[in-house]
Amino acid sequence: MAEKESTVYIIDVGASMGSTHNGRDVSDLDFAMTYIWDKITSTVALDRKTATLGVVGLRTDGTENELSGEDSFEHISVLQEISNILLPDLKQLRSKIVPSSTDKGDAISAIVIAIQMITKYCKKLKYKRKLVLVTDGRGPLDADPDSVKEITNKIKQDNMELVIVGVDFDDAEFGFKEEDKDPQKAQNEQTFAELTESCDGIIGTLQQAVEELGMPRLKTTRPVHSYRGFLTLGNPDEYDSAACIDVERYPRTAVRRPMGASRFVQRQDPTGGSTQSTGTVVHDGDIAMPDADGNDLAGVKSSRTYQVLDEEAPGGKRDVDRDDLAKGYEYGRTAVHINETDENVTKLETKQTLEIIGFIPWANYDRFMSMTVSSILIAQKTNSKAIMALSSLIHALFELESYAIARLVVKDDKPPVIVLLAPSIEVDYECLLDVQIPFSEDVRSYKFPPLDRVVTVSGKVIKEHRNLPNDALTSAMSKYVDQMDLSTFGRDDDGNPSEYMPMTDTFSPVLHRIDQAVRWRAVHPTEPVPPPHEILVRYSNPPEDLVNQSKKRLEKLMAAADVKKVPPKVQGRRRNRNEVKPLSGLNVEALLGGNQKKAKVSAQNAIPDFRRLLDSAESIEALQDAAQQLGKIIEGRIKDSFGDIAYARALEEIKTLREEMTEMEEPALFNDFARQLKRKLLAEELGGNRKDFWWEYRKSKLGLIDKKAAETSDATEEDAKSVSNEPLPPLSCKPTTDTYQFWSLT
Repeated sequence: MAEKESTVYIIDVGASMGSTHNGRDVSDLDFAMTYIWDKITSTVALDRKTATLGVVGLRTDGTENELSGEDSFEHISVLQEISNILLPDLKQLRSKIVPSSTDKGDAISAIVIAIQMITKYCKKLKYKRKLVLVTDGRGPLDADPDSVKEITNKIKQDNMELVIVGVDFDDAEFGFKEEDKDPQKAQNEQTFAELTESCDGIIGTLQQAVEELGMPRLKTTRPVHSYRGFLTLGNPDEYDSAACIDVERYPRTAVRRPMGASRFVQRQDPTGGSTQSTGTVVHDGDIAMPDADGNDLAGVKSSRTYQVLDEEAPGGKRDVDRDDLAKGYEYGRTAVHINETDENVTKLETKQTLEIIGFIPWANYDRFMSMTVSSILIAQKTNSKAIMALSSLIHALFELESYAIARLVVKDDKPPVIVLLAPSIEVDYECLLDVQIPFSEDVRSYKFPPLDRVVTVSGKVIKEHRNLPNDALTSAMSKYVDQMDLSTFGRDDDGNPSEYMPMTDTFSPVLHRIDQAVRWRAVHPTEPVPPPHEILVRYSNPPEDLVNQSKKRLEKLMAAADVKKVPPKVQGRRRNRNEVKPLSGLNVEALLGGNQKKAKVSAQNAIPDFRRLLDSAESIEALQDAAQQLGKIIEGRIKDSFGDIAYARALEEIKTLREEMTEMEEPALFNDFARQLKRKLLAEELGGNRKDFWWEYRKSKLGLIDKKAAETSDATEEDAKSVSNEPLPPLSCKPTTDTYQFWSLT
């Protein structure tokens, strides 16, 4: 069970907190709230009933606390009682935290109020108690020695933690010192330092606290065992010499997923306004959850229906209940039905076990055989015999440089898996690390051509080839890789070479970026989300200094590999048609006589001729002429087609015309053709009633070129749908006037 926590934040909202200092663009209060909001939203994100907090305002205009009758407790207000905080509470709290018009209010008395709140809420229960004071230290301070001593004793007695974060407080370790400091503030800083020292608290400057907010917080997880039972070597049911050790298995590594987004819909009351609710979402979504703006969100439910074909039912389908369904296993192109009563025949009956079935040397294990994340295997914590037995096995495996292969069934009737057990001996503990390895059916074997030689069709092996690296290239690549080594590029605290990218400082950018954005938007619904913290993007690119140091090595590598720059794509009069100029400077098509311009598009070779004509087009008039020629050929195919024989060829030519005009950024040429084609089909100008061709046109989803396909198009998406989806009148049923004659050979 997670530890119970109770934290009270004391926020100084005096008039002096509304000013700006040390070149900042925001007020001291807004600067301080950057730290406070981050801490509060982190607690809200935990979504734990055992994580509670309260907020006390210092140097407020009014007075609202249980000791308001005494003069020393004036201008101190409880803004939020200790409780679980939800998003509506954050919105209300944000409206209360604004600079006041007074500088009166004693910070020591505010600490007393916070202590009283925690004592009243936590009583004698086991809680992690914490007090956080954020102030600029410019207000009056009643530091009576006797009162301070009583406060110190109470904090120690109840095992509370006191943290004081000061705006522009001097901090020698952080390297900050405020120039021309106000004498009263300097005296208050000294008093706060003595108070925290006497109660083993923490005091620091706000600048350091805000900078450390960029450091991602690692979530502490409570270990939950995935297996608890015996590790056996041999069969204890048959042999007395078999080893049987009580062990427990826990995850060692596991992928942490970012928080998931759920689907909600705004719930409106009958009058049109949003209903108000402070409920939280439950699994069925019946209770609403307010968002950051206070609007009421209702959870979206999903439902699934099952249908079968039924000609007599409306729509040709009939709904069936889930209970009426039966399981079937695909066997070839048929389904094999197995009743629920016989379903046990498909299950393998297993018993919970972890049994060693063999050993292999370290050198015989390939790392790519690891299939899952790793787990840790330890002896039963209270069983000294099991601890001694497992330690013996671990040291034996380590001394023999071997791994153990075991069969694992985590629970009864669960499928068995094969795991590899590796010894791990650390200073503080010993354990076995296990990872799942594949069965024979899990291994995928593929054959690829070798990288160090070329094998011809006849079986001849070639060691020197243009596709194989020579010694010079291999040497240049090796030196470049050594120059780009990150293992010694970093520096430790003493300036000695160290790893540049240690695992402990490498954080998931996606996971923490989502967390940062959600927490920011919860408090600032309308403000833009700030950029990612520097530590999240630090390792997105190689260090610039290392790249500059390796530049000469890279140039030598490029020379050895004969790397040439790819010619830029030529874009000229031919719009978007890209032409790559040969490195030799010779025009191969001109040498072969392929540059002769073709003025006509032939019906026998329409598509290739059309594309060659576009390649040689140097003006918009030439493009129009080419499009018109292909359009006439398409209309001729439709007109002269016997039935629908030529429809497929005509559709292919229309598709080519559409693609080329889209690439040429001349969508109007195709759109005019499509509209004209539909008009002629409607008027029966293409060999009579050819409306059936338009149905084929619609099935091909050619339509018009809209703005989504080409920005220069004047046709909207609605125009494209209206042209392609609007059906023509139904085909006429009157007999045709064409007469066909047939001759007999007899």
